[in-house]
Amino acid sequence: MLTDKKITQRRHHCNLDPLGQEQQLPRQQLLQQDQKTTRQFLSFQGIFLLALILALPAGLLQAQEYKHSNKPPLHGQHWVAVAGKPLAASAGSRIFNDGGNAVDAAVAMLAVSATIWDTMGWGGETQALIHDPNTGKVIAINALGAAPSQATPEKYRSLGMAHPPDYGPYAAVTPGTPGGLLVMLAEYGSMSLAQVLAPAMELATGYPIEQVQAETIQLYKDLIMQWPHSRDVLLPHFNARNPGGWSAPRPGEIFRQPDLYNMLSRLVEAEQQALASGSDRKQAIYKAYERFYRGDIANELVQATQQAGGLITLADLDQWQVYIEEPVSTTYKDIEVFKLNTWVQGPVLLQMLNMLENYDLKGMGYNSPEYIHTLYQVMNLAFADRDFYYGDPYYPPAEPLQGLLSKEYASQRLLEIDDTFNRFIVKPGDPYPFQGEDNPFADLLEQWLPLIEFPDDLVVTDTLNSMDHDQGFHAGTTTIQTADEEGWVVSLTPSGGWIPAFIAGDTGVGLSQRLQSFVMSPQMSPFNVMEPGKRPRATLTPSMALRNGKPFLSFAVQGGDTQEQNLLQFFLNIVEFGMDVQQATEAANINSYQVHSSFGNHAMQPGRLLLRADTPPAVIRQLGTMGYQVETQELTSGPINGIFFDQRQGGMIGGSSNYGDDYGIAW
Repeated sequence: MLTDKKITQRRHHCNLDPLGQEQQLPRQQLLQQDQKTTRQFLSFQGIFLLALILALPAGLLQAQEYKHSNKPPLHGQHWVAVAGKPLAASAGSRIFNDGGNAVDAAVAMLAVSATIWDTMGWGGETQALIHDPNTGKVIAINALGAAPSQATPEKYRSLGMAHPPDYGPYAAVTPGTPGGLLVMLAEYGSMSLAQVLAPAMELATGYPIEQVQAETIQLYKDLIMQWPHSRDVLLPHFNARNPGGWSAPRPGEIFRQPDLYNMLSRLVEAEQQALASGSDRKQAIYKAYERFYRGDIANELVQATQQAGGLITLADLDQWQVYIEEPVSTTYKDIEVFKLNTWVQGPVLLQMLNMLENYDLKGMGYNSPEYIHTLYQVMNLAFADRDFYYGDPYYPPAEPLQGLLSKEYASQRLLEIDDTFNRFIVKPGDPYPFQGEDNPFADLLEQWLPLIEFPDDLVVTDTLNSMDHDQGFHAGTTTIQTADEEGWVVSLTPSGGWIPAFIAGDTGVGLSQRLQSFVMSPQMSPFNVMEPGKRPRATLTPSMALRNGKPFLSFAVQGGDTQEQNLLQFFLNIVEFGMDVQQATEAANINSYQVHSSFGNHAMQPGRLLLRADTPPAVIRQLGTMGYQVETQELTSGPINGIFFDQRQGGMIGGSSNYGDDYGIAW
């Protein structure tokens, strides 16, 4: 349990002091350490182990690949709904049975996920890819919140903070989920707001809270106690005479949120009044949008946030907007893969696929040392580019996306890989020549060094910066996948406003904590420095793929910086190794920690590698000789959800990982 006492977390080499100044090891010293750390493993023992592994039967190396899935695949002819929690999937089935399309169902599932606090609240952010069967195109929805007008690095440094806190009103960006939900419904749905919000409103009046959620609230009790409205909603059993006792709702208890119900009722009321005045369906839904961002709800949210010290203003809400965008894409063999732009980490998957297309992955063998090493090295290259070049494309400087997604650039990056060991330091590349330009940040690129964190170094922090490296690295979200027989497909990765959330007054809305995903100086990334009105580069990253111009795969995963790692392996499991969609959601993944965290102090841990516990010992030993610090755990798939479209036979097959509480229904 967290307390209000000081706690500890790891410290990195390139540390930010309270004034935001970088303290770096000499560059040459780090480079020498890189060479020493990696090459010392290339011993006679390593060569012997490699020979041993090559002599192993192929079945041993690929045993994990052919494992029967723990959950059955979901076969549907008319629709599929998959989500992070059973209640959300049930809401989707309810909307489908009432005649809604996949967008209507996804919106209802999003509303339920926010209501039951499935690693998000109503003040979080929403990202989506939508396949429109009427045009055959994939559409991107950008409903990521933006930095308030007073949010600058100087502001936080003046408060004695090297970066925004992990929790609380100072971590908040403008709410994005209500806007994203309303725009998706208005533009691509078929139902009224009242219809799609009905399941969430019913749950807001009360539902039996699950054990994991109740225990999470109790875990963060001391943080929640700092904010009166959060305490009133989330800690119904708090007793001042026994402050150490159980304060959260008890598992299975009927959990009620009357303030949230009132807020949702006001949105529906705005829609109904507009319909009564002669507005059409779309216009009426946008009246609800107006009420949230410019009406009485906005006033209450801003007043409560500012009273707690937060920075959001009425102008911030008024000026924020949802963008309907074209996604970015690449081809992997004959498959077109779509992701969101650089305001999230989505293009990382496309960069990795561009590089991996040059390898015979199937010939390497599923999760062989060669395969694992290749994935890890490609991840190193792509994530280094993410950390330096990704940011809000609506703010200058313009991201070099054409170069980053160039197949020629991918081939050049592969020249940096050593097939025998892991490099300790991997720098961002230079994509500008591949779009016919000079790099305007060549000096910063030359000086760039990773922020490295070691387990035996400790730093004292306060309760609002209480996430350790792993908590931040795996910081959760949820996923929603829907599809219908007409060809509407939706892939969603909403998040933000997770527990412990600051609830803004009587609105019942828990605000996002996404501001911490900014960096505070251009040395780490000139594209993602905090700036008023700018959107922080987030980890949230839905995915969609077409084959022959038709839906082939829709997929997403919970997590933080592990998302693109897990999605890459899920995709390859199906395309390269022939797994069905359910097997692919459960299959053994690897996780690299040689990636800067998108949260907290943004540090990385080079060489750290997570494998599933049933990985053959010989494989683990060989990876150790290649410069990896290997650790294992029972499940490593990540909570992946996906829908596979059987273009030969016409059906849809849903997959829902056995990693967490993910659940799906199909018909």
